[in-house]
Amino acid sequence: MLNVVVLNGGRGATSLIPALLSRQGLHVTSVVNAYDDGKSTGEIRRFFGMLGPSDIRKVQELMLPNDDPDYPANLHLFRYRFPMDAGADEVKAQLRAFVTGACADLVGSNPTRAKVRLSLQAFLSEFLAGLNAIEEVLGERFRFADCSIMNCLYAGTFLAFNRNIEQATLFIDRLFKLRGTVLPTSIDNKVLVALRENGQMLYSEAEVVELRSNVRIERIYLLDQPLDRERFERLGIQEKRYYLERHHCYVEVSPSVRLVLQQADIIIYAAGTQHSSLYPTYMSVGLAQSIADNRSAFKAIITNIGADYETPRYKASDYIRGAYRYLNLADGRAYAMAELFDVILVNRSRFKAGETYVEYDEEGFVDVPVRRVLDVFESPDAPGRHDGVKLVQSILDLYESASAFRASQ
Repeated sequence: MLNVVVLNGGRGATSLIPALLSRQGLHVTSVVNAYDDGKSTGEIRRFFGMLGPSDIRKVQELMLPNDDPDYPANLHLFRYRFPMDAGADEVKAQLRAFVTGACADLVGSNPTRAKVRLSLQAFLSEFLAGLNAIEEVLGERFRFADCSIMNCLYAGTFLAFNRNIEQATLFIDRLFKLRGTVLPTSIDNKVLVALRENGQMLYSEAEVVELRSNVRIERIYLLDQPLDRERFERLGIQEKRYYLERHHCYVEVSPSVRLVLQQADIIIYAAGTQHSSLYPTYMSVGLAQSIADNRSAFKAIITNIGADYETPRYKASDYIRGAYRYLNLADGRAYAMAELFDVILVNRSRFKAGETYVEYDEEGFVDVPVRRVLDVFESPDAPGRHDGVKLVQSILDLYESASAFRASQ
């Protein structure tokens, strides 16, 4: 059994994770940061003072066992969002009816396993009790518009497990008998912000993801509290930099993540949104050390196929340079690239008309001492997205070659 650890975000895992899970002999662990604060996840974070479960939920959905008779009901549950016009009283009454047993159906999903039903009732009861108390303290009401019901379940589980997001995640893993494991990078509840090179401030993870600009992001930061936008905008760019540098929190990677990285046979840096999904994970204290010190693991980084809003001008070399920069931020140790990466996988196809493809820049790799594999990694059936099966096969072939070479030395 090979231990495969993937550092990824939510959407960035949709091609890779299922392809890994379809292979025999692989134990797959996904490491995901939980700083998302958009939409209903932002509402959950604001009311419950917790990390955002959305990317964890998205990857766990990919790991639901599709041979389980309850798979359709479980999938529906993971994907269900309350309507945009959902009223708080209406939703609470609906949840309360399920919790008390007055209604066996939960949002059109009727799980047949008694353990699942009882757990859903227990943790949604915890959610409702916690929410009522929080609303009284805050003096405002929770908005259920477009809210994922799994976010509500996560909030209740979070409260029940003494406000530990990792324990909540692992319980949901066991409850739904997932085919792999998802771990949050850290259990510290921090706020993700970013500063662009022109001094423009991005005050939340949602802004980092959504705002379009050709101006590069200079640096991301993790803070204890949200910034007062009006007051912070009065500062000049040098003052902003000074404040952010002095208030950035270097959070520790969780002991569980350290352990899986130490035991990994293959470590994959997945494609995805860099500044919101990946770099916050990379700059966690102890993550790079755990990767570098595992000298027997094969380490592959995958470049994006198309440009994102937050990295519209990135070329292929920027992905490994950006990863290397953030991996070196937290530990006070200058890692060599060879300690962190064995190969970079770069797509060379252009199947989708009108797609803004990431360019391969040969000149950008002049001082990058990492092997490059250029191939067609784009899916012909879903242009613009990676072919997960091709990626996994390529990585496993490279791993076998590297293992055979090491054995011969």
